[in-house]
Amino acid sequence: MSVASLRRAAKESVSGLPRAFWWLWVSTLVNRLGAFVATYMALYLTLERGYSASYAGLVAALHGLGGVVSSLGAGVMADRLGRRPTLLLAQTSTALSVALLGFMEHPAAIAAVACLVGMTSNASRPAVQAMMADIVRPEDRLRAFSLNYWAINLGFAISSAAAGLIAEYSYLAGFVGEAVLTLVCAVLVFVKLPESRPERSAAAAKSEPGIGLGTVLRDGRFMGVVGLSFLISLIFMQGSVGLPVAMGLSGWSPSDYGFVIAANGVLIVALQIPVTRFIEHRDPQRLLVISALLAGYGFGLTAFAGSIGVYVLTVCVWTLAEIVNSPTQMGLVVRFSPLHGRGRYQGVYTMSWSAAALIAPLMAGYVIDRYGAEWLWGSCAAIGTVAALGYWLLMRGLPETAPEAAPDPAQVPAQAAEAETSAVPAASEAAPAAPATSASAPAPAPAPAQG
Repeated sequence: MSVASLRRAAKESVSGLPRAFWWLWVSTLVNRLGAFVATYMALYLTLERGYSASYAGLVAALHGLGGVVSSLGAGVMADRLGRRPTLLLAQTSTALSVALLGFMEHPAAIAAVACLVGMTSNASRPAVQAMMADIVRPEDRLRAFSLNYWAINLGFAISSAAAGLIAEYSYLAGFVGEAVLTLVCAVLVFVKLPESRPERSAAAAKSEPGIGLGTVLRDGRFMGVVGLSFLISLIFMQGSVGLPVAMGLSGWSPSDYGFVIAANGVLIVALQIPVTRFIEHRDPQRLLVISALLAGYGFGLTAFAGSIGVYVLTVCVWTLAEIVNSPTQMGLVVRFSPLHGRGRYQGVYTMSWSAAALIAPLMAGYVIDRYGAEWLWGSCAAIGTVAALGYWLLMRGLPETAPEAAPDPAQVPAQAAEAETSAVPAASEAAPAAPATSASAPAPAPAPAQG
């Protein structure tokens, strides 16, 4: 491919998105640059503190429990109070709780504060995802989700390598560094992001039924997506909970794990945008089925890893699944989410990742302690097969595209309307945010991504 073709592809990948999206993108990147706790908590507890894999799994599960508790409430807040105040409150609280966690020494205190960190850090996800759906045109959303996922993993790739070195010097420095960067995100949200929540007119409020959490939970097909997201998340979470513990027990160092898991972020940075351009108009049912199989069997191959090179190879397999699954599934979630209920729908979807973050560490700790890591990786292959079958069944008969009701401009806050129509700066101005060789965030999470 010529240089001119690469430039044209890069320009097409970043052009036409509103300025507010790019500030949201920057806040995501900065936040993920400090993702120390989620990546190194298991190693911190087992190697630095000397606790068992089961205790490390329990603490990680409490972190996930906090996310389960906050996801639904944060989704309601995003719809009622707005996306911007929800983000500001969540990120400020995350910064304070992460810093506090670094100073905890008693096992019960570590567990309690880890739960608090999970609660605060997951509270921002429904608002981020709802805001992205608000400000980006439907035809650009897959690209926007991919770019956001790209930001998550660019930050993750850098922070994973750096955090491995930081962990060998001082785990406390990692906690404090994450707190500072998260606080920077909170300031960016407050200063640069306009509110995007669509407002109902008085006539619409009378004619349209209200959307509550019960509405979401009764939406059978959407809850099917949530259930399958939980299974996929259960697999992907093993990259941050099962893999570091298994590698540590096999004699590998934190920097070895950092090198291996950094391959995940590097691959996503390199491939997300090209792969997204390739899959953008392809059958989402087939994409989700294939990604579920790649995820399950990618982790399954870890049972045969005996060297750093083989570990990296397995990461490459399940990373390809992430690259395909994340934007495709996020687009599916937005299709099922009504305009004035996006926060609640995104909150329930985020809960699937939080629930996986609760179950995955317990699953990893129990299986590794009782049966060995090989059984954990075999379980991942089985779960991936079940998820692939579920996606195939769920999406039979689903129309390729779904009509979306556009909001009445009079119902949208002035700032959000301005963000919706503003073009991204010229390619030269946007280039620092999305390099030509990048690929797109989760996930979340995800994130996810995530995170």
